[in-house]
Amino acid sequence: MKNFVILGLGVALLAACQPAVPNSARGVGFDDFKLRSQQRDAELRGTGSVGLPVENEPAVTTASLNPQVNGITVPAGTGPVNGAAQGVSGAQTSGLTDAQEIAAATTAALNNSGQAPLEASPSNPAPEAVAVTGISRENDFDAVSQLRDIEADAARRTANQGRFEQVAPTALPTRDGASGPNIVQYALQTTNARGESLYTRRGIALAAKNARNCAQYLSDDLAQQEFLELGGPRRDRKALDPDGDGFACDWDPSPYRRARAQAQSGN
Repeated sequence: MKNFVILGLGVALLAACQPAVPNSARGVGFDDFKLRSQQRDAELRGTGSVGLPVENEPAVTTASLNPQVNGITVPAGTGPVNGAAQGVSGAQTSGLTDAQEIAAATTAALNNSGQAPLEASPSNPAPEAVAVTGISRENDFDAVSQLRDIEADAARRTANQGRFEQVAPTALPTRDGASGPNIVQYALQTTNARGESLYTRRGIALAAKNARNCAQYLSDDLAQQEFLELGGPRRDRKALDPDGDGFACDWDPSPYRRARAQAQSGN
């Protein structure tokens, strides 16, 4: 019996020496979730904050609220503590001042022209009408009637008609032929259509020569003019007219013929 009592006392002493096991069934952070929610709602409403429980928080004493500076007790809310609060307020005021300075600088830049801005108001006087010189006032009946009348206009019109000179048309000058063959005259003198062969062409690979030589001209008119200068249409030294119709490369006389026909018909 004595041994059992001694064994029980030993177990009790060992149990007393063990540290308390924390209750982890609720998980980390769940114990203060409600308080954190209240604190967040209070911050959103701007009504302050709800304090969370802090373990081992040091006790706040009167000495900490009323610190001493050089042996003199300073009331709470003054001294360094109040200075810190003033520093925070000063920072906020400084932010507002910067915004005001930016606005003032912008206003000064807009007013850099040196002229005061116009204020639109129904009571403002109407702007002074200034006559602009150099602009015709022929459409202003009042202004024209002050300068002249109908009789003066009729006299001026008669004077202008007397100075009118009509030039009679004359014949066009005759070409001397120094500028080379006239492709327009050649188009009007001929009557055959393109592809209608009138002249015999002999040679080897005339189509290949024609394609190569025609590619050297900037236009078909230049090719036709040189073709006539080299003895065309009877002679074709550069294979510009392999089909013998008298027209070099892709030159077409039909536009000139249509123009003459329209002029003759009066259209």
